[in-house]
Amino acid sequence: MTAEFKKKILILDDEPNMRHMLTVLVEKEDYLVTTAADGSEGLDLLNHHRFDFILCDIKMPNMGGMEFLQASGELRGEATVIMMSAYGTLDTAIEAMKLGAYDFISKPFKTDEVLLTLKKAEERENLKRENRSLKLQISQVKDEYRFGTMLAHSKAMRDVFRLAVKVAQFDTTVLVTGESGTGKELVARGIHFASPRAKGSLVVENCGCVPENLLESLFFGHVKGAFTGADRDKKGLFEEADRGTIFLDEIGDLPLQLQVKLLRVLQEGEIRPVGASQAIRVDVRVVAATGRDLAREVEEGRFRRDLYYRLNVLPITLPPLRQRPADIPLLCDHFIAKFKDRMGAVASRIDRGAMKMLLKYQWPGNVRELENTIERALVLADGDTLMVENFPMLSEGSSPCAGASLFDGYSLKEAKRVWEKNLIEKTLAECKGNRSRAAEMLEISYPSLLNKIKEYGVVV
Repeated sequence: MTAEFKKKILILDDEPNMRHMLTVLVEKEDYLVTTAADGSEGLDLLNHHRFDFILCDIKMPNMGGMEFLQASGELRGEATVIMMSAYGTLDTAIEAMKLGAYDFISKPFKTDEVLLTLKKAEERENLKRENRSLKLQISQVKDEYRFGTMLAHSKAMRDVFRLAVKVAQFDTTVLVTGESGTGKELVARGIHFASPRAKGSLVVENCGCVPENLLESLFFGHVKGAFTGADRDKKGLFEEADRGTIFLDEIGDLPLQLQVKLLRVLQEGEIRPVGASQAIRVDVRVVAATGRDLAREVEEGRFRRDLYYRLNVLPITLPPLRQRPADIPLLCDHFIAKFKDRMGAVASRIDRGAMKMLLKYQWPGNVRELENTIERALVLADGDTLMVENFPMLSEGSSPCAGASLFDGYSLKEAKRVWEKNLIEKTLAECKGNRSRAAEMLEISYPSLLNKIKEYGVVV
């Protein structure tokens, strides 16, 4: 066996004859040996070398074995220590174990006793190594099914998680797309906290929730006197996110005028507060998200092509929940545990029939709708199990697929448009035309609802 693969052993004993005898003995077993006459010499060696095993006498001048055990601490790393002494007692052995020794041998000893102890120690090391390997494998499996606070079993989502982990290590702009409720903000948060920018700020803003005339000041800040009411300088979101990440949700709702200024930030890395004469350098990683088809928005002139290409450097697309039913049982368990912490004594499992219904349902609101559904069911449940009757909102008559029968073609995009139009009309009718309330029920922003009403020709 080459020296590179031999086990390394350090022998500490003040008697030259004992060091020589032990060296000859263990070298026959293919150990690579280093010796020292006391504990202080041993410490010096540990500062420069790594050892697998340490044979250490207790009685030595300058620094004895017990002192060495105390002083070596982290220097030993994972080395297995075997103590030796002609004056040993049970109390001494116990004390040595408390300080990190693996075993204790009383002098004089037989050669077989030393080799047997080393063999046992090596078996222990192999077992520890296997345990570490197993723990690493388990950790990797867990990581494969988790990203940030997101959980998934499905291959589609595990692919998303793997991509997001890679993306997080770079400052490249990311565009997260997917339907409402699929977890776009959770992906953005996961990317930020898995990135080198994790110690910086994560600033979150929904572009569809802010009046157009306030967006520029909100994004880039303003100086005192820039407009009526600007009685002091104010930082914008990009300056607050300096050295961190800004997440711009519903980027498709951003007005064209602001799209130009956002493009400048991405190209030049600088902003100009409203009313300021000088630009300010900012170091911000941008993650944007939208539920819209931005490529289509570009073709129809509602979104700048150059900004789209700047944002779409690394796209991450989240599949809707109906396309990954394998995730539903896992998410249900997660939400039940979450609400159990908040609500106390509630149901802890789901009946098989109820689970079949959950798997069959199409989830237009995706994971957010599933979470809300589980919470409502827990409130309605009387026992330890969620039954079919605890999910009245998922009855056959209320299935969101009902509108699908109104469409006879094969285009998924067109079917989605028909279904969305029907759901918006149904919601507006329920709200007696109250658009703000309808936007809340549909879980989209108010401007998004107005755009969809206009796009689909919905009569209010």
